[in-house]
Amino acid sequence: MDKQEALLRRDLAAAYRLAARFGWDDTLYTHFSVRLPGVAPRFLINPFGLLFEEIRASDLIVVDMDGRVLEGGADYNVAGFTIHSAMHMARADAHCVIHTHTMAGMTVAAADGGLLQLNQISAEFHRRVGYHDYEGIALDLGERERLVASLGDNIALILRHHGLLSVGASVADAFYVMYYLNKACDIQLAAAPLAGVREMSEALSQHACEQFQGSEWQRPLLWQAWLRKLDRECPDYRN
Repeated sequence: MDKQEALLRRDLAAAYRLAARFGWDDTLYTHFSVRLPGVAPRFLINPFGLLFEEIRASDLIVVDMDGRVLEGGADYNVAGFTIHSAMHMARADAHCVIHTHTMAGMTVAAADGGLLQLNQISAEFHRRVGYHDYEGIALDLGERERLVASLGDNIALILRHHGLLSVGASVADAFYVMYYLNKACDIQLAAAPLAGVREMSEALSQHACEQFQGSEWQRPLLWQAWLRKLDRECPDYRN
């Protein structure tokens, strides 16, 4: 294993452990992946059967775009392969793909209006989130093309009646996007019972979104802080 793959394994295992700590896990279900470097397209994903809190860097399996397990003595979630292979095949910048079934994410995914522009956090996703209509459990590889079309050039996708998905140039980027997308959904749920809730204007949402895009250099700093947290609390994720 070369140094780059070792770092990608560490980061992806860290993403699973952090997700467990943030309450994003769904027993054995949902999945994160990261594309491996090289000529042949391949990606790392979790082996089916492990809880997020158990996953270590060495547990991750290598899968190609035809669904063959190239490394690792386990199988994967089939629906996860459909979703992740679609993004890795179509978006050169989608090095990491994160998919969750959180309560807040699934609730907003069921709402006609989707994600509303209610606060500073949701503004980061102004016109940067796609929507994909539910087709049932993603077992049909034909859905890959439609998933890609729904994502477009956005940084995230709301899978209606299903959950959330984020993409990024690194694990740090995709995890950051998911963290704040889920937080925006949390706030929307908290605001729902209030009377007189109003959305921000189009102009203000766009302005704040552009400001956020100018601060993306800060994401690696946050990722390193999260890694330090894991190193204190469960350093075995690196194994």
